[in-house]
Amino acid sequence: MRESRAARLALLGGALLTAVAVGGAAAAPRTQEGAVAVVTPTLARAMQEVPFAIGESLSYSVKFGFARIGSGSMYVQGPAQVRGVDVIHTMFRITGGTFFFKINDLMQSWIEPKTFASMRFWQDISEGNYTAHRRYEFFPEKATYVENDKPEKPSVSAPLDDGSFLYFIRTQPLEVGREYSYDRYFDPESNPVRIRVLRKERVRVPAGEFDAVVLQPIIKTSGIFSEGGRAEIWLTDDNRHLMLQMKSKLSFGSLNLYLLRYRLAEGGTWMGEDP
Repeated sequence: MRESRAARLALLGGALLTAVAVGGAAAAPRTQEGAVAVVTPTLARAMQEVPFAIGESLSYSVKFGFARIGSGSMYVQGPAQVRGVDVIHTMFRITGGTFFFKINDLMQSWIEPKTFASMRFWQDISEGNYTAHRRYEFFPEKATYVENDKPEKPSVSAPLDDGSFLYFIRTQPLEVGREYSYDRYFDPESNPVRIRVLRKERVRVPAGEFDAVVLQPIIKTSGIFSEGGRAEIWLTDDNRHLMLQMKSKLSFGSLNLYLLRYRLAEGGTWMGEDP
């Protein structure tokens, strides 16, 4: 996983993706062909096995030290279809920056919930003068993927991308003292991705006070998620494993993310601070 991806994963969210902008004003879910999507019986059964619902929305503030520098949001948009397969459509956005350097990044994942394999991944990056638009199609049945119509490359049989990995971790038991190792990132050279479960503790964020389980991701990178990195992620210590906060210590300061408000499903009550 490239360093820029690791940094984005840290900032957005496993815990860094205009606060309620993604979820609050979302239109009716649509398929790629533009037709309004419906929850099929197959998708409904599969959704019973995952710890989140369609319409779940999480909003965050991003701070450098004590200064707020941006906003993030995670949203379960679905349902949709990819090549005839029922999927969940998730979105992960971060906006902000400084007067001289603006950031507007969006990651979208299309996940088949029964196997929890990613079928499609879009990255739209705008960071200062740099922009990129990457489109990935995953083919779990062949263990291959295609990026922006380039030649097909080898992958893994149940691939995860930068966004879907965040939701996948929420499905895991996360026992304190254990280290989980996953060979599921779609680029095999970046495997394994490891998750250390460090401890449990009570934590207060703008959205409220929660019992939390604290994780340390370890990714093949030289950044904050490397073996010697100093980044931790707090998830709620319940079956939902909502992302509460992320803290990272850098050589020039700290970059942190905090949950502001959330709702658990479409039409649900918003909890936490007003935007």
